Formats: sequence, C-alpha cells, structure tokens
Amino acid sequence: MRNDFSLTRRAFLGLSTAATAAGALPGKLWALTVGTARALVVELVGELYDLINSGLPEARMYGELEDLLERYADMPIIARSVLGVDWRRASDGQRREFTRVLQGYISRKYGSHFRELIGGDIEVTGARQGSNYVEVTSTVILRSEPPVSVVWHVSDRIGPRVFNLVIGGINLRTTEAEEIGAMLDRNGGNIDAMIADLRTAG
Repeated sequence: MRNDFSLTRRAFLGLSTAATAAGALPGKLWALTVGTARALVVELVGELYDLINSGLPEARMYGELEDLLERYADMPIIARSVLGVDWRRASDGQRREFTRVLQGYISRKYGSHFRELIGGDIEVTGARQGSNYVEVTSTVILRSEPPVSVVWHVSDRIGPRVFNLVIGGINLRTTEAEEIGAMLDRNGGNIDAMIADLRTAG
C-alpha cells in the first residue's frame, strides 16, 4: 500500500531544502515583513508549478530546480544544519563544496517526485511573525489525496529565503541530517569522502 503522506513529503522536501534540513535558525531578522515573506512563498509556488507543468525532461528539470533553490532557499543555513556538529570541524573549502553539492543532491533526489503534483495546487493561507522568522502557512491540494498543510519558515539573513518546511505537522529539519549523518558514518567520518558520494547520490 502506498504511503500517500510520505509521497507528498518527498515531493516538497526539495523546495527548501532548507526544508528538509534546517536545524539552525538565522541569528537576526532584518527588514523582513510578514507581507514580504508571504509574497516570496507565493512567487516560489508559482515558479514551481510552472516548472512542474513545463514538460521538461528530468535532467533539465533538476537543473531548473537547482536554480530555484539558489534563488529561494538559504542553502548555507540548510547545509550547516544538515551537517550538524561536523560543520565545526569542516574547513571553509569543505563547507563551500558541501553546500554546493548538497544543492544538486536535493534537486536530483526530490525533483522526480514533483510530477506527482501535476493537477494539484498550493493555496497560501496566511502568515505570521515568529520569534526570528516569518511563518507562512499553506495547504497542498492534490487530485486523489487528502489536503496537507505546509508551513514555510522564511528569514532575511541573506535576503528573504526559505530555510525550513513543516509538512503535515512534521518538521523536516532532521530528515536529510539523518541521511547525511549515515553517509558520513559509512565513510568513517571522512567529510571529503562523504561529499564525493553525495555528488552522485539522489
């Protein structure tokens, strides 16, 4: 029996990626307003559905998804959160490379699931100020599945960016952290070897 929630969860995980993996919160909320955060999510959703319905081959879609992550997700925060305590021992070069490779990994891993969203919709329903970020609420409406709530966490650390998702009440910050942690364990804690594996994973 197919786990419909899991399917939807995988499909949306690639959006923020942050999504998936953002355990650390931005240090300071700058000029971000509730209206700006909501507008960002509305714009992101529109671009995502244009991509989903574009009919592009998968390889091209992955590249377009990487571009969306570049423009809408706070990838440095996501990368730091995913790597966790190992971020501290990583060199500056390793941190930069891990962030870059993680972006491609997220695009490949979850891009193929976006076609499950064809014919559906995401309705942005509200936004409110959090402690140091803005929380934008939405509902995912699919053709043959119950609606699913999706909450977008938006910060202004490097300009308005999504840094976390909560889907169906489940915070996704640990999902990729567990995957990357397991990959690092398989490589005996070697960060360079883990990054090499990550280049072809997904």
